[in-house]
Amino acid sequence: MVLTNFTVIGGPASQSLAKNLAKKLDAKYIRTDVRIFPDGESKVTIDGKPAGKTIVVQSVYPPIDSNFIQVLSLISKAKETSSQVFAVIPYLCYMRQDKEFLPGEIITSAVIAKMLKAVGADKIVTVDIHSELAIKYFDVPIKNVSAVPKLASFFKKMKLRDPLIVAPDLFWAPQAKQFAKILDAESIAINKQRNRKTGKLEIKQSQKRNFEGRDIILVDDMISTGGSVVKATEYLKQQNCGRIYATCTHALLVGDAEKKIRDAGILKIISANTVPGKTNAVDVSDILAKSL
Repeated sequence: MVLTNFTVIGGPASQSLAKNLAKKLDAKYIRTDVRIFPDGESKVTIDGKPAGKTIVVQSVYPPIDSNFIQVLSLISKAKETSSQVFAVIPYLCYMRQDKEFLPGEIITSAVIAKMLKAVGADKIVTVDIHSELAIKYFDVPIKNVSAVPKLASFFKKMKLRDPLIVAPDLFWAPQAKQFAKILDAESIAINKQRNRKTGKLEIKQSQKRNFEGRDIILVDDMISTGGSVVKATEYLKQQNCGRIYATCTHALLVGDAEKKIRDAGILKIISANTVPGKTNAVDVSDILAKSL
C-alpha cells in the first residue's frame, strides 16, 4: 500500500506504532519531542512540516489528560499546513462515560468529540472503542476497527486444551463470540455487576458450561486496574478449569494491576500495541493502514 501524499506524525505516546504505520503506507514520517514542565504542562514540538493529508497518531492512555492535550495540539498544528488531518487514536479516552448514569454526571465522551472537531480533525480512527454508543456524539467521521481477529489468530497458533473463550462481563460477549469463532471454540460471558457508586464488583451468575480442565482465554477490550479479570479468574478457578490466559486490545495495567493479575493465577497477558508495554504481542498498524 503506497500513499505518497500522506505524512504521519508520531505523537509522544505512540511513536513506535506511528513508525510502523508510516512504513505500511510508505508515507513520510515526522517525529515529535515533548518537554514536561514541573507543573505538568506539555510543550510539544514536531520535527518537520506536514503537508497534504496528515495522519496524527497518538493513543490517549495514562497520563490521559496530558496525552489528550498533546494530541489536540498536534492536530491543531498539522491543520495549519495540511489539506486534511486524520486523527489515529488507537486507545480513545473517556469513552466509558457515554451517558448520564447518575444525576449530574457529565457525558465526557461528547466533550471529547467536540474538542477533536474544534482543533480540526477531519476523520478519527480508533481501535475497539469501549462504547459504540459514544460514536453518536462525533460530528466528524469516526471509524472503529477491531484487534480481536488478530488477537484470536495469535492464540490459534498455541497448543490449547479444549479452549473456552470467556468475556468477563456481558458487555464484551459479542467480541468473545467472534474470538471463539476464529478458534472454532465455545464462548460464554460472565454476569458481572458493578455498583455505580462504590465501584465494587460482584458475579451474579454465569452461563453453565463444563470448565473441568479446559484452558480459558479471558477476552476484554481493556485491562485497567485488573479488577474484572481478577474477579473472573477467582470464579473460574473454583470451577476447576485448566490454564487461564488474559487478552485485551488495550493493556493499561494501572499501578500494580499486572502483579495482581498474575497473583490471581493468570498464566500470561497478551495485548495489542495500542498502548505500549511488555504484554504487546499483536501489531495493529496493518489494520489501521487499511482503515485509511
